[in-house]
Amino acid sequence: MITVCVSYMFNLVSLFDLISNLLLNVWMNIGLPVILFELIKKFVVAGVMFGLLSVTVMFLIWLERRICARFQSRVGPNRVGFQGFLQPVADAIKLLAKENIVPQDADRLVHFLAPPIVFTAAFTAYLCMPFGPGLIALDINLGILYIFSITTLGVMGILLAGWGSNNKYSLLGGMRSVAQIVSYEIPLILSVLGVVMLTNTLKITEIVDAQKSFFDWFIFRQPLAFIIYLIAGTAELNRTPFDIPEAESELTGGYHTEYSGIRFSMFFLAEFTNMFMVSAIATSIFLGGWHGFGFLPPYVWFFVKCFAVVFLLIWFRWTFPRMRFDQLMDLGWKALTPLAFVNIFLTGIMIFIK
Repeated sequence: MITVCVSYMFNLVSLFDLISNLLLNVWMNIGLPVILFELIKKFVVAGVMFGLLSVTVMFLIWLERRICARFQSRVGPNRVGFQGFLQPVADAIKLLAKENIVPQDADRLVHFLAPPIVFTAAFTAYLCMPFGPGLIALDINLGILYIFSITTLGVMGILLAGWGSNNKYSLLGGMRSVAQIVSYEIPLILSVLGVVMLTNTLKITEIVDAQKSFFDWFIFRQPLAFIIYLIAGTAELNRTPFDIPEAESELTGGYHTEYSGIRFSMFFLAEFTNMFMVSAIATSIFLGGWHGFGFLPPYVWFFVKCFAVVFLLIWFRWTFPRMRFDQLMDLGWKALTPLAFVNIFLTGIMIFIK
């Protein structure tokens, strides 16, 4: 029995299925409907995912503050917990305790709806992200298309935040975000099309399965696409050097200037959730997903690669200065988009020759 339990601990999917089947048998013996059990099961999975994402986001906040402190020859948070590890918890408590202030002439309904829309768009994208063999909530054939579609809805929340705040700085930030995300969504999707052409599928698990060995990783076969993806993904996150919608030196705080307390924390949570999603997509599409070198469980390899990409994104933020808006648009339309089409053209030639 101990051996069986230990083996299940190293296979999270089997462990979850074992517990689920045991509870289902008890549920059916009581005489309750199975459909109600499945509904409760989905809510439990969603709650577990939310908890794991919250912990991951708090770790990313601590990691970024420590890394940027090293870059700037500072100490960083080191008083609350070991090496400041509990500082994000203290920040979360502070934000939850703060009052939610709404401007007097703001559109209260729009102002209230914006943060949940931004976070929901970021959270629901994880339904189609495979963290390991079988560790996926919704394995659909259009997984990549679903993720890009649902995350793009977050820009609607940012626009609503700018529009509903009755603040010119917020409105300018919201409009900038729409222009930026719509512009960089094109090279972002085009950069992934090369991999889709090579694998002939939009299903993320099948793309990962096509990268079983190290030299099959698509970063070696699509290096230009990987670079385009990283640049466009950074712009989609509204992070430096593409933090035009926030631009505290110009717009005070941009679209979230008039937000405080838990509503502001939802924007903050969505930003780091999206950053991990960009890293997870890069891991699944270009870096072999959960495939590693055998001495670690597959899901551990997945997170190791994700945090490597996260470190790269943090490195970008604390290295490059903010671009002007015209420079940002020129880079997206005049450089990244043509290069993405060139990559698709070269990929088509390579497939035709083979």
